[in-house]
Amino acid sequence: MAEILALVEARLRSAFGEPDARAAVTFLGTDRIEVLRFAEGDLVRYATLGMSAHPMTDPTAVVADPVRGPRAELVLTVRGGLAATDKLLRPLAVLAASPQVEGLIVAAGASLDVGGPLWDGAPFSSVLVAEPGGLVEDLVLDEPMDPVQFLPLLPMTPNEAAWKRVHGAAALQERWLARGTDLRDPLRTAVALD
Repeated sequence: MAEILALVEARLRSAFGEPDARAAVTFLGTDRIEVLRFAEGDLVRYATLGMSAHPMTDPTAVVADPVRGPRAELVLTVRGGLAATDKLLRPLAVLAASPQVEGLIVAAGASLDVGGPLWDGAPFSSVLVAEPGGLVEDLVLDEPMDPVQFLPLLPMTPNEAAWKRVHGAAALQERWLARGTDLRDPLRTAVALD
């Protein structure tokens, strides 16, 4: 586990540089989840470290495979200095712990909800999991382990989340793209959904 997390951290550092802050959260019955913060110009990136220590397991499986199965870490990017986004460290750690706690497999197209604002005053309480590979290249591990994917998270307003449940992730992403939505703006309003 420690070896995998060292490789994951090295991959994050090679993609984003040195983290300027890190915090750790431990939930009862789970391994520690860290959240690293990287500043890059006017962008702030938050990346989890610890979710990939174990493979995610299908909750219907009779026995969890300790080696095989998808592995991932989460990355959320916002424009810095516009909102108190550092308060999202705990909600992000909660999302990263969800495979251990709830037996979820987190994959592109999924919605994850934290049950409250991502940070104080945030118009977002959930995120859309986007396709991996854009920000950070997958980390290939020794066989038979699956590679670690770095999944971008796109904050969603409650209306966007409800619309996504009806129309799907691709339709919401197309709507964002067509309207020129700045998904890194921590103060943005919901995209027009009519």
